[in-house]
Amino acid sequence: MSRLPWYLWCAALAVTCANVGGQWDIAWHRSIGRDGFWSAPHVVIYLCGVLAGVACGYLILATTFGASKGGESSVRIWGFRGPLGAFIASWGGITMLASAPFDNWWHGAYGLDVKILSPPHVVLMIGALAVQIGALILILGEMNRAGEAQRRGLEWLYLYVGGMILCSQHTGIMEYAQRPSMHSAIFYRAVALNFVAVLVGVSMAARSRWATTIIASIYTAFYLGLLWILPLVHAEPKLGPVTHPVTTLIPAGFPLLIVVPAVVMDLVRPRIQALGRWPRALVLGVVFVGIFLLAQWPFANFLNSPGAFNAFFGSGYLDYRTGPNSYMARNVYFDREHGALEFDVGLVVAVTAACLMARLGLAWGDWMRKIRR
Repeated sequence: MSRLPWYLWCAALAVTCANVGGQWDIAWHRSIGRDGFWSAPHVVIYLCGVLAGVACGYLILATTFGASKGGESSVRIWGFRGPLGAFIASWGGITMLASAPFDNWWHGAYGLDVKILSPPHVVLMIGALAVQIGALILILGEMNRAGEAQRRGLEWLYLYVGGMILCSQHTGIMEYAQRPSMHSAIFYRAVALNFVAVLVGVSMAARSRWATTIIASIYTAFYLGLLWILPLVHAEPKLGPVTHPVTTLIPAGFPLLIVVPAVVMDLVRPRIQALGRWPRALVLGVVFVGIFLLAQWPFANFLNSPGAFNAFFGSGYLDYRTGPNSYMARNVYFDREHGALEFDVGLVVAVTAACLMARLGLAWGDWMRKIRR
């Protein structure tokens, strides 16, 4: 296998920094609280923007001024030439770095975040998503132009970045993906809206028979790593009130069982390949929600049971602001729907959302297959 260009590794590292830093920062807030702008997680997050800027900025300048031979496989924007993915990732890196002073001002004006989706965090997440999409397209362009010897390595890097995008999608719905919400239709709708398009779209542009499973497995491995590594780091709250004693960094919970419907989707895909986009989207959307519901619903019961209160499953990790009467502390479900009818309607909405996202993923995947620049 030929050696892959350094800027592709740099782009993949940038994507990794965004996810590692983002989850580390959330664990920091849950365990320690706000601890200055230059905290270690913030440095790792913004390293994503720096790496994307360095790698993609170099590629654009090298292509524009002739140091690179990629002129025939580039696009022209504002007089500059370079791969499409490089322009998208560069914009994302600039957006991420621009969000830094906004976030610092926001905390100074309004104090501690009470939600993940504060305005500066939304700007940061948009920038990080642009870096990830840009890195994906950058690798994809190289992959679609590569010979058979180099394509295999590029495809693995491509699927890895796809898995990291799935991890970022999980971060955006963490407030809906806690254990108390796992028996609600809103939970399944949020998962469908954020996961299906990525699973379908990214896997379509790969040749691997098990592309969807690989992407979901990367997501699972990443969150398991967080679950098992972060609690090894000592941490104490620096803000009050402290309603639950904390001595370590508090990780996100056990990863969602996305890998189960991903396996079934890979098994189904070849059998529906001859169908049109809408029939395929219908099948994939129903399969995703149906299989995920069958897997996650009983697993949520286990996560709320004493058998999951250990270092492996991590249900015992609660942040310092968790009160003794909270749903998390009492291990009970939050009733987001009032009655069976409202739940059934919500589940129909979740399936509809999954089908629409699958249709979007199919269109996105077809487009990505054609990328050469």
